[in-house]
Amino acid sequence: MYYLDTNNPLEQFKMDSTSDPYVDKSLLINKLNSFIRTRNRFICITRPRRFGKTMNANMLGAYYTKGYDTHDLFKNLKIAQTSTYEEHINKHHVVYIDFSTLPDPCTTYEEYISWIKYCIQEDLKEVYGIEKVHGEPIKSLLKRTNEKFIFIMDEWDSIFYKDFMQEKDKKAYLEFLKGLLKDQSYVELAYMTGVLPIAKYSSGSELNMFKEYNFMNDRIYEDYFGFDEEEIVELTKKYTKPSFETLKKWYDGYYKSNGSSLFNPRSVSSAITDGVCLNYWTETGPMDEIAEYIEHNVDAVREDIVKMVAGIPVEVELEGYGAEQLHLDSRDEILSAMVVFGFLSYHDGFLRIPNYELMEKFQRVLKRKSMGGVADIVSNSKNVLDATIAMDGEKVAQYIEEAHDREIPFLKYNDENSLSCVITLCYLYARNYYEVTREDKSGKGFVDYLFTPKKKGYPAIILELKYNKSAEEAIDQIKRKKYVDRVSNFDEILLVGINYSTEADNHKHHDCIIEKY
Repeated sequence: MYYLDTNNPLEQFKMDSTSDPYVDKSLLINKLNSFIRTRNRFICITRPRRFGKTMNANMLGAYYTKGYDTHDLFKNLKIAQTSTYEEHINKHHVVYIDFSTLPDPCTTYEEYISWIKYCIQEDLKEVYGIEKVHGEPIKSLLKRTNEKFIFIMDEWDSIFYKDFMQEKDKKAYLEFLKGLLKDQSYVELAYMTGVLPIAKYSSGSELNMFKEYNFMNDRIYEDYFGFDEEEIVELTKKYTKPSFETLKKWYDGYYKSNGSSLFNPRSVSSAITDGVCLNYWTETGPMDEIAEYIEHNVDAVREDIVKMVAGIPVEVELEGYGAEQLHLDSRDEILSAMVVFGFLSYHDGFLRIPNYELMEKFQRVLKRKSMGGVADIVSNSKNVLDATIAMDGEKVAQYIEEAHDREIPFLKYNDENSLSCVITLCYLYARNYYEVTREDKSGKGFVDYLFTPKKKGYPAIILELKYNKSAEEAIDQIKRKKYVDRVSNFDEILLVGINYSTEADNHKHHDCIIEKY
C-alpha cells in the first residue's frame, strides 16, 4: 500500500511518542473530530519548518486509520480522556500523502503528479479491485468505492520549490487538488499542512473550501504547534539541562494570539537531547532563498534588519504572504515571508528577531557584501572592540565617527534608536565573546549596553550613551547608579562613556572616555 491505510504514519508516530522528550499534542484530534463530515471539514495549517506539522500529521494518520488497532498507542495520551476518543479511533479509511516524497526520476511536474496518481490507483485496485478506465479521473475511482475517506496531506507546498515548476504546472497542481477534494462527498475530512499559506495563491476557487490557519491569524490550533512556557517548565523538571532560562533565551520569542510565549519545538527537543543549547536552525528549501531576497532588495529591508539586531522592534502592518510570492519585490512581502518561514516573530503590529538562535543568523546577514556600508562597519567591529579593551577612547570615538559619516540615511542621528543602531554595528564582533544586552536593569537604573563575557579573559563592559552632553556625564551616571552591580563578580570591568554632540567643532561629533572600575 502507498497511501491508503498505510502503516507509515503509525510507525512514525510510534517513534515520536516513545522518544524523549515528547510533549502530548493529542488534543488536536479532539478539535478535528468535531469537523468530520461537516461543511468545515477542510483545514489547512501552515507553519515554519520544525514546528511539529509532520509529527501531528502522523499522529492523525495513526489515530484515524482502519488499517490497524492503535489503542495501545493512544491510551495514555490526553485524547483518551475525551468523549470523542472511541467514536473515531480506527474508524476511518485514511489517505495519507506526503507531497514532499518524489518519484525517481523526477525532473518534470508530469513525472511528479503521475506518480501520485499511480499510487492512489494501485491502492484502490488492491483493496477494492477497481480498474481505471482510460481517461478516468481519480475522483471517479474514489466514488466507485462507495467509501468515505479522511485525507491527510503533509507538505502540500513542497513542489513549489522545485526548479522545474512552471506557472502552468502550479495551476495544474491546484486543479488536481481541487478535483480530488472539492465538493466530493467521499471526503470526511481534509487536513493539509505546509509552510506557504494558500490564501493568496489560490485567488480563484481552486482551494477556497479550505479554512487556513497560519502564524499570523491562528487562534484555534496555536496550542498544538510549538511548545508554550508551561510545557517548557514541565520539561525542565524532568530534564535538568539546559535550564529553563537558557532555553528561553535561545528558542523562545514567538507568540500566541494572547501574547504568551511560544518556543521552537525542534530546537528545544534537540537541546534537551544534547544537554546543551546550540544553533539547530538548518537552512533548507526556501530558507536559503530569504538571504537572496534580502540581497536583491537591500534598501527596502536593510534598515529594519539593523534595528531588530539592535533590539528595536519594527512597527509594520503585514497582510500575509502566499505560495505564489516566491519572487518578492516590496518590503512588506519580504518581511511577511520572514514571518512565514519563522525568521521573525510578529505580534501586535511589531516585528522582532525571536531569539538568540535566529539572532546569530541575522548577524551573519549584516556581514554580507550586499549590505554595502553596513557590512563595512561590521567588518571593522573587531577593531572597535580591540580599541575598547585597550582603553583607547580616542580611537573608539574615531571609529564611531567614521560609521556615522557613511552615507547611510538611517544611521543619521534623528533619534536615540539611530545612535543605538550605530553602536550595535560598531560592536557586532563583540557578540562572539560577550552577551550584549540593551536597556538592562542594573543597580539603580537601566544601562544602555551591558557586555557580559562568555568566557574568562575578557573584561565586562558597561557602555552609556549621551546626546549633546559629555562622555564624563555618561561615566558619572554609570558610577552614580551603580550599573556595575550586574557584573560585580568579574575581576575586570570597563566603564565606557560615549557622547554625540551636534554643536562640536572641527566636524568631530563623538567623544569617548574609558575607565577601569
